[in-house]
Amino acid sequence: MTTIPHPHVATVREFSRFYTRRLGTLDEGLLETAWSLTEARVVFELAQAPSTDMAALRATLALDSGYLSRLLAKFDAAGLIKRTASATDGRRQSLSLTAAGRKLYRTLDERSNRQVGELLAPLPEPVQESLAGAMRTVMRALDDQAKSPVVVLRGLRPGDPGWVVQRHGEVYAREYGWTQSFEALVARIVADYLDKHQPGRESAWVAEVDGQRAGCVFCVRKDDETAQLRILLVEAWARGHGLGARLVDECIRFARDSGYRKLVLWTNDVLVAARRIYQAAGFELVREESHHSFGKDLVGQFWELRL
Repeated sequence: MTTIPHPHVATVREFSRFYTRRLGTLDEGLLETAWSLTEARVVFELAQAPSTDMAALRATLALDSGYLSRLLAKFDAAGLIKRTASATDGRRQSLSLTAAGRKLYRTLDERSNRQVGELLAPLPEPVQESLAGAMRTVMRALDDQAKSPVVVLRGLRPGDPGWVVQRHGEVYAREYGWTQSFEALVARIVADYLDKHQPGRESAWVAEVDGQRAGCVFCVRKDDETAQLRILLVEAWARGHGLGARLVDECIRFARDSGYRKLVLWTNDVLVAARRIYQAAGFELVREESHHSFGKDLVGQFWELRL
C-alpha cells in the first residue's frame, strides 16, 4: 500500500476545511435556505433532466439508498418532487421536480452564482483564471470516472509567450536536468517571434485540455522556401491524448498552406517521444552533431520534411 507523505494529507485536509468554511457549506441552512448541502445537491441533480431514475440518482450522488430515501420522503412532504413508474420497468421509479421544486432550484442556483461571483469579483482576471485552472486540475486528478478531455488548439493570447518560456524552463529542468541556458534560448526564440512576426508566414499555437494550457508549438520563417518548427512542448499531465501529433500536424498544415516547400526542425537525441512524433509525421533525419549545451553532452539532430 502506498503511503502518502504527511504534508500532502495535511494540505488536502486543510484545503477541504478552508473551502467548506469559505462557502459556508457547513451552515445549518445552505445559502440562507432551510435546506442542507446534501439536500441542495439532490435538487440540483433532479433539475438537470425532465425525470431521473432513482437508481441513477443514487449512483450519481454516491448516497446510501436508505439515506436517499429519507431525503426524498422529506421532499415528498414538502411538495418538491413527484414520482412516476418507469416507462421501461414498472418496478422502478422516475423522479422529477414539481413547480415548487423548480422554484427552489432556481433560488439555490441564483444565490450560489451570486455567492461565487462575489467571491471572485475582488480578484484580478489573471488570478481568477489561475484559480479556475487549479480547480480543474484538482477535479481531473481526483475524478474516478474517466471522461474524454476537451482538446482545443488556438493561437497565441496575451500571457501565452511568458507561459511558453516558463514551462520550457521548468519542464526541461525537471525531466532532463537542463540548465537555465535552455530557458534563455526559448526566451530568445519567443522574443524574436514577437518582435519580427510575419503574419501569414509565421504562426504559433497553444493546446488546451479542458481549458488549461497543455502544450505549444511555433512555426517560423527560415527563408523564402523553408519554415522551421520550434519549441514543441506537451505538459506531462496532458500526454497520451495525441497533443504532440496534433500540434505538429497543425504546423505542417500551416507551412504547406503558406507556400513553403520544406519544413525543418532541430532537436536532441534524448527527446525520444518528440522524435517519434516527427518520424510519424514524415520528417527525415538529415544530420547529427555532438554538442555540449544546457549543461549536458547531447547529440543534436536536424530533421526535414518536403511539403
